Amino acid sequence: MTKRKLLIRDLSLRDGQQSAFATRMNQSQVDRVLPYYKNANFYAMEVWGGAVPDSVMRYLNENPWDRLRKISDAVQGASKLTALSRGRNLYGYAPYPDEIIDGFFKNAVANGLNIMRIFDALNDVDNIKSSVKYIKKYGGMADCAVCYTIDPKYDDEVKTVEKKKFFGLITKKEEVRVKKENVFTDEYFLNKAKEMLALGADMITIKDMSGLIPPVRTANLISLFKKELNVPIDFHTHCTPGYGLASVLAAIVNGVDIVDTNIWNFAGGPAAPAIELIYIFSQKLGIELDVNMEAVAAINAELLEIRKELDAFDAVKQFPNPFNPLTDELPAHIDKLFDEAIVAANNNNENALLLACHAIEAYFNFPKPDEMVKNAEIPGGMYTNMVAQLKQFNSLDILEDAMKLIPSVRLDAGLPPLVTPTSQIVGVQAVSSALNLKNGRDKYANASNQFVALVKGEYGKTPVAVDPEFRMKIAGTREEIPYDTSTYKCQENPTLPEFGNVRLAENEQEQLLLELFPAVATNYLKKIRETEFALRRPQEKPVVEQKETPIAPQEKEPHGFVVESPMPGSIMKIEVHEGDNIYRGTHLLILEAMKMENDIVSEYAGKAYKIYVKPGDIVQAGQPIMKIVE
Repeated sequence: MTKRKLLIRDLSLRDGQQSAFATRMNQSQVDRVLPYYKNANFYAMEVWGGAVPDSVMRYLNENPWDRLRKISDAVQGASKLTALSRGRNLYGYAPYPDEIIDGFFKNAVANGLNIMRIFDALNDVDNIKSSVKYIKKYGGMADCAVCYTIDPKYDDEVKTVEKKKFFGLITKKEEVRVKKENVFTDEYFLNKAKEMLALGADMITIKDMSGLIPPVRTANLISLFKKELNVPIDFHTHCTPGYGLASVLAAIVNGVDIVDTNIWNFAGGPAAPAIELIYIFSQKLGIELDVNMEAVAAINAELLEIRKELDAFDAVKQFPNPFNPLTDELPAHIDKLFDEAIVAANNNNENALLLACHAIEAYFNFPKPDEMVKNAEIPGGMYTNMVAQLKQFNSLDILEDAMKLIPSVRLDAGLPPLVTPTSQIVGVQAVSSALNLKNGRDKYANASNQFVALVKGEYGKTPVAVDPEFRMKIAGTREEIPYDTSTYKCQENPTLPEFGNVRLAENEQEQLLLELFPAVATNYLKKIRETEFALRRPQEKPVVEQKETPIAPQEKEPHGFVVESPMPGSIMKIEVHEGDNIYRGTHLLILEAMKMENDIVSEYAGKAYKIYVKPGDIVQAGQPIMKIVE
């Protein structure tokens, strides 16, 4: 009888290093493991997309297209290369027109990509149509991902509203809003997968970016998908809240085709489970992995050294105990835990399964479940971003208040799944709302541009409808208004006189980087052009425009209203000039904070007397940015 085969997608070089080491592996570190990967025989290697293209430019001064091409050249087709993209948004916050998506996939496949995992943060299948079309046009495979999420546990604010209805103090419309529940049923996820299949998906992934799917739910969904869908099913999760290993085992015993894993020293904690543990389970289940575990051990030895080199970015700083399943014998009591976990998975005994898997992970010194993330039921990255933002505000004391606001903010915005970028949008808004309420302001004062766009409908259809009155308050319209890609303006590609009158982007791939990462790519490409100029004319120095240092006026400034930055961030754009007439509600500038764009509007009327900042400046909360005089 032929053994059942389980396929493995290795995430170490993308999701693994992104989850645990802030995506800081440089090309030379990647190059060190590629000869072993060529022999490892993984079904697929996730190596690109996600935060990789941004990070390699922003922090490493490397070319994202080179990263993909060099991996492809080294692996030579031994494994399929996969990447991750966000539907119409690709890697940005605004939907792109088809010509950008077409060019992106053409170049991605030309540089060695085989499979693109395509997801949409709202599970709006319309948003993935173009990506499916163009990856298949150029000979790649469309891996369509259904984003797993759960219905929130509503905060005190919503519960209070629910109690008031008994006294006739709220309207019928508000009562309906409170009662919404059980949106994210098994049928919801299956129907999304069927819609994706109808578009031409070559495989379907259940993508649990938060690690929140427990084993029993995993078993139910995998069984349902295998029964109803006729393409391979992949399962992707993380270990942060403590479900990861147990849920992957539940997926395996219920017939999943592909599972996503990391290699030992890049596994566990915020990342996916270790392939070495999945290998032991598969051996016991009589399932063939078809992976060269000797090559995996060689990769792991090199990853151990690379992890030490990445210590400054290590999110966990807890190394698993050394282990090689080919050479190291398990103690009898640990070996028994693997057997107990399998029995529990087959019997759908979730408590016993979790106990066994947690004991296995504890023995090998993998991180313990993160109870805060588990109880908050939000992605670990979203939680750490909120903490970082509140530290900037010196307001960590309101973290609990911000966390309690997440369900109501999410519900107001149409109950989006919490995955990039919606997790970022909702998290930042919850922090802003908590600060607003603390300071006696409206909960949604100074909503970020992205939150406004989400409520307006520019990101697509939300799982539940946004209240038209709330949309009017936030976005100035009761009707849902989708993003109009016909108004998209390509990024400027200026000539650089200081570097010999060359263009900033010299080819299609560089132009695509500008479109997808305008600020980061501009800085990166300028450095490239500067280096090229220096190599061409080493005796000449670049002509850099000398900016005069403004002399502070000696006269005393008149009394007026000082506009202060409401939060730490950087000045993106100033929309008024000194001397302009200012009215209440005038848009003064755009402040970028935590990757969100915030319109700062005037609360005063008068003239712009003095602007204290310029584009690119970093400002702190409470820092004066403009003076308005009557």
